[in-house]
Parts: sequence; structure tokens; C-alpha cells
Amino acid sequence: MTLQVDDAAALRQAMVATLREEGLITTEDVATAMNTVPRHDSAPGEPLDRVYQTNTTLVPKIDAQGRQTSVVSASHIQAIQLEQADVQPGMNLLEIGSGGYNAALIAEIVGRTGSVTTVDIDADVIARARAGLQRAGYEQVYVVHADAEHGVPDHAPYDRIIVTVGAWDIPPAWLDQLTPDGRIVVPLRFAGITRLIALDHTPDTPMLTASNYRLGSFVPMQGDGAAHEQLIAVTPDVGLRLDQNSELTFNVPALRKALNTKAVEGWSGTPFDMPDELELYLLTAGPEMPMLHAAQAAIEQGVVNRTVRTGTPALVRGDTFAYRIKRENPETISGFETGVIAHGPQAEQVGAELLNMIRAWAGRYYRRGAARITYHPNPADTSGLIGWHTTKRHGDLAIDWS
Repeated sequence: MTLQVDDAAALRQAMVATLREEGLITTEDVATAMNTVPRHDSAPGEPLDRVYQTNTTLVPKIDAQGRQTSVVSASHIQAIQLEQADVQPGMNLLEIGSGGYNAALIAEIVGRTGSVTTVDIDADVIARARAGLQRAGYEQVYVVHADAEHGVPDHAPYDRIIVTVGAWDIPPAWLDQLTPDGRIVVPLRFAGITRLIALDHTPDTPMLTASNYRLGSFVPMQGDGAAHEQLIAVTPDVGLRLDQNSELTFNVPALRKALNTKAVEGWSGTPFDMPDELELYLLTAGPEMPMLHAAQAAIEQGVVNRTVRTGTPALVRGDTFAYRIKRENPETISGFETGVIAHGPQAEQVGAELLNMIRAWAGRYYRRGAARITYHPNPADTSGLIGWHTTKRHGDLAIDWS
């Protein structure tokens, strides 16, 4: 049966109900906006039932290398960002990365007394966003074709800046165009991962402090703000991903040889739960680690565990490496237990080291939001920073677990 536009209202209600049940929509303003705005107007040609799925991106634009450069984000991500931003009626907002639908949601929340500007570097995306907004009846949104690294000064200052592309840094223009008590919600890339972080101005200091952070995946930023992670191939199907400013080096032939050795398993006795929080801890609370990634072929051939498919931190010690896995264990809270697999001559030792880190996290930080994340824009004095920190183009990102 082909669904008709008349079915859209029921599909929207079902989408919102699911997002509420999952705890991703927590406020009435966001629920009302997502129940009101016709998402299908920003995705012409997409099947209606697909448009209103909660985990599906829409109308991707693909470059010559086969990479996605633009999508309409999945509705669960848009709900998370709107809740993180705490958008209020009457606010002035800037959206960085256009699609049409998200700008319409913001416009619905801020109302007639508010203002929304959406900007994108891609002229095709801008044209599509403008057309979708017109179809949905949100022509009051300012649609701007520009490199978002420089913001949109004409409509500043903004109470909120919501970034819908993966940004490696926070440009000075965004801070300059933010109100003194404003908030930036940004998918920030660091240590080979992305975290969707809500950053607020800190009184009497240029520092930004995270009020919350979540897992999220986004297409990378283009233009002057573009950055490229390092990918070191161990085999054609297995690689190590690093931040672009990492200075780690690896003995690739030794690691390739280690992959062909018998794996050594170890188990922590701790629940496999909140893997994104554990991942953040492993990457920022101890020795620098790359992210281990693998193609489906390597998993089907049994070269690596299936947990590697979407990436997992790997502890590398010379010719040996270890990474996190899971197994069913009804005695744990989650029903699963966290463990490790190690390959190489020192598998027992390296595996034990990673297990100790996992147990330390489970004992002290087994909760949401345990990390304290701050951003220190140049020329801030960062000599007193404690914990993990990394220097970017325009400032330093710091993550403290003390």
C-alpha cells in the first residue's frame, strides 16, 4: 500500500511517541514542533513511512568519492539537539548546516517573536532547504548561502547556535556572534570520535563549559573549517583512526602479524552498558588510543570481533593491541558483560591493562555525564589545565575525570 500525504499526521504522532518513549523528547515545545512541522516537505520523493522513521537520514548528497556531504539528519538526532539547546520562544537562532526541516522546527518553537537563520556552504542544499521551508510554510526563516566558519554576522547576536555538521573546532566568529549567556550545540570531533556537546559561556571567563553531551554522528564540515582525521591501514579491511593532530606512530607490519595470532580474551565482571561513555573515558583518561575500525568483510572472516564495525578504542603497545568486546551475562545489570580481546606477543599484559581501565570506569564513572568538558578559546591561558586536553586551531578542548 502506498502511503498518502494524509497519513503524515498519524506518522508524525507515532514518531513523536517513539521519541518520547526513548527519552529523547522531554519537553512539550519540542514535541509540539515535531508534531506540527511536515518533515516530508523537506524530503520530496522519499517514501512517507521512511520520512517519519526515527533513525533514518534523508536525501543524502554524495560527492565524487562516494562520501555523504549533506543529509537531513535522523529525527532522533534533531530531537536531541533541540532538547540540548533549550530553545525558548522569542529567541534568535543560527543553524549551521541546512536541510530545511530542522530550521522549521526551530522556527515553530521560537514563534513569531523569534528569528531563525540557517546557513550552508552548498548552493544545492540551500536551494533544497529554501524550497522545503516554502512548502512547509516557514518562509520567515533566513536562508543564507555562505561558509559557516564565519557565521552570519548580519543577524547576530544569537541566543543559540545549533551546528548540524561535524566540526573539528569552534571558530571565533561563532563566539563573537553569540550572546553573553548564549549556548552552542555542536557535534565536536576529537580523538577520532564525535560528541554532540552543549557549551555555555562561563561567567567572567572566555571558557565554555559543557552542560551536557551525547553521542551523535554527522557529515563533516566543509570549507574553511574542514579537517581530516588520519586513517592508518593495518590491512585493506582493518584500520586505525586518529585525530588529525595526533602524533602517534605504529609498527604496522607487527600489528598486521598480530592480527593473525590467536586472540586472548579477558572479562571484566562489569556491565556492558553506556558504551559511548566508556569509549569517551578510554580515549581521554589514559594513554592515547586510536579508534579501531573494520569493514564488514573482516568481521565475516573472523579477523576482528563485530564490535569493531562501528569503531572502538584500541590500546596499542608496540606489536600488540587490545580492544573492548561484550558477551551475554545475566548476572550483570544490563545482561551483558564487558571484556577485551588482545592480539600479539604481549596479549595477556595488554589485555589486562585495558581491563583495569574498564574496571576503573565502572567503579567511578558508571553514569551519564561523568566527564567535565570545557573549551578554552585562544588566547586563553591553558597552562593550568588538568586531565586530557588537545590543542585545536582556535582553542583547547579539555576533558577532566577527576
